[in-house]
Amino acid sequence: MIMSQSIIRNIIGIIGNVISCGLFLSPMPTYIQIIKSKDVKKFSPIPYLATLLNCLLWFFYGLPIVHPNSLLIITINGIGIAFEVFYLTVFLIYAARQGRKLVIQTKSVEFMPFTLSLASFLNGVCWTSYDFLPFDINLLVPNGLGTLFGLAQLVLYACYFKSTSNKDARAEVEPPV
Repeated sequence: MIMSQSIIRNIIGIIGNVISCGLFLSPMPTYIQIIKSKDVKKFSPIPYLATLLNCLLWFFYGLPIVHPNSLLIITINGIGIAFEVFYLTVFLIYAARQGRKLVIQTKSVEFMPFTLSLASFLNGVCWTSYDFLPFDINLLVPNGLGTLFGLAQLVLYACYFKSTSNKDARAEVEPPV
């Protein structure tokens, strides 16, 4: 039995939504730690601002007046908007005034959660696959770029993980399982 292209597209879209939920949940251990310690340490808000902007743009793209039959796009990006607003609110509550500037300038794998990088890459792969059924260049370009940027994050993580000097700080970032 051969499945139609729309069924395959819906299946991949649902898988993409599940992976996207994983992407939105991946910073949760970091934010639980921030709430408990009442300090953002040197974490950067940039990934959460970028994700919020991404979700807002895709949400508007998925509206019926712009792109009909985009329920999967609207639902997952609505969920993403809620998560990112929560993360940014927590960040703003616990970021010290002087620390806010320092966080943006810090570039260390020590404060680059691996789960966020991995989930970003997997999310990009799934949505890039979704864009081929049928081929949609408007979706393929940003999702393909997202896949490449997610891969670049994983490569950077692999390159700089061993060079991160403070193992105690790393242990604080990733709580034991």
